[in-house]
Amino acid sequence: MTEKNTTAEFQSVMQMCRELFAKKLHDYGAAWRIMRPASITDQLYIKANRIRSIEMKGEAKVDEGIVGEFIAIVNYGIVGQIQLDRGPALSEGDMTAEEALALYDQYAREALELMLRKNHDYDEAWRSMRVSSYTDLILMKIFRTKQIEDLEGQTLVSEGIAANYMDMINYAVFGLIKLVVEAGEEQVEG
Repeated sequence: MTEKNTTAEFQSVMQMCRELFAKKLHDYGAAWRIMRPASITDQLYIKANRIRSIEMKGEAKVDEGIVGEFIAIVNYGIVGQIQLDRGPALSEGDMTAEEALALYDQYAREALELMLRKNHDYDEAWRSMRVSSYTDLILMKIFRTKQIEDLEGQTLVSEGIAANYMDMINYAVFGLIKLVVEAGEEQVEG
């Protein structure tokens, strides 16, 4: 695959995630603005842990699959970036849907730019990885993020919470590229 195909695949998957994000904004508004970053990290954990559970058991008993959970990781990762930047709201209604989508697009662009820089250095090694490895890497990033949160950001060498959220977004996008773009799996809304 060339970088151009990777960029197009990344953008296609991000558009799918954005469409669900926009639909949920319509239905619920930006209710997530009340969440503190640690709560978002816990929500990311729930999603990634469910993916791992389904991968290990080989089946899901709830009618929502792995694709929907990877979409949720992308969207919660972007919500996490917004919350780190803006801080949690004290009440609902402090952000319009248009503002939320503009911030979504900003962080989606930043995730793409980061992926392209890393992809250059790692030579698309992610394409040879298993989807289950993305799940494990996301979980590892979540555990790292929880540790940073517990240390109240007082780390010695860590890139920080925002960098971990960005990596989670990118690993989830890689999973979606493999499951949706390459394998043609049906999109599952989550």
